[in-house]
Amino acid sequence: MTSRTPRNSTRPQLSEKATAHIRGLIMSGELRPGTLVRPETIGEELGISSTPAREALQALRVEGFLELVPRHGFVVAPLTGEDIRDLFQVQALIGGELAARAAVKATEQDVAELEALHHELIAAAVRNNNELLEEKNHAFHREINLMAGSRKTVWLMGLVTRYVPREFYSSIAGWPRATMDDHAELLDGIKAGDAQAARTAMHKHIVHSGELLAAHFDSRISSAPTE
Repeated sequence: MTSRTPRNSTRPQLSEKATAHIRGLIMSGELRPGTLVRPETIGEELGISSTPAREALQALRVEGFLELVPRHGFVVAPLTGEDIRDLFQVQALIGGELAARAAVKATEQDVAELEALHHELIAAAVRNNNELLEEKNHAFHREINLMAGSRKTVWLMGLVTRYVPREFYSSIAGWPRATMDDHAELLDGIKAGDAQAARTAMHKHIVHSGELLAAHFDSRISSAPTE
């Protein structure tokens, strides 16, 4: 009984890791539409077997990121910068609502935690520590979502943000600077307890991030050599 638990719990983790990685490659334009994606290649790249890699490809097919072409295999489905902008518009609506609720409910301790995360994020950006920058950015948004106190809305946000290529964000031109500036404006709204200001700042921030990603994606696709 106990010997089965690690195996059963590890495979979904490997599969989810592979799913997130491939999804990020697609959303960032590293894997362009029409590209063949083989489970063996993904497995080798991530240091996992082809079984969880294949499960990841199946999951991405269900999500619409991949298509299964007879006698070929999995290929990246059509995707455009406008598709990315649409995803972020939806995320911005939900994120704005969460920020507005957080501004109303924020305690002094909550604000202090957000300020600390913001300063740590700035320090990471100055040192060009992309991994830490992404970690602190994720923590900053997570703190706001928890402050909002709306589990179902946070759940919906989780469904949308799973399409965001978190591990590739800091490589996008303009994103570190935008993150620092946008977060400062958002933090001001929450500190003031101004729900509308927080909503507007969060909406603008997420749309801005989506535009940066969409422009990055369009640039990569347009500059890629044709086959």
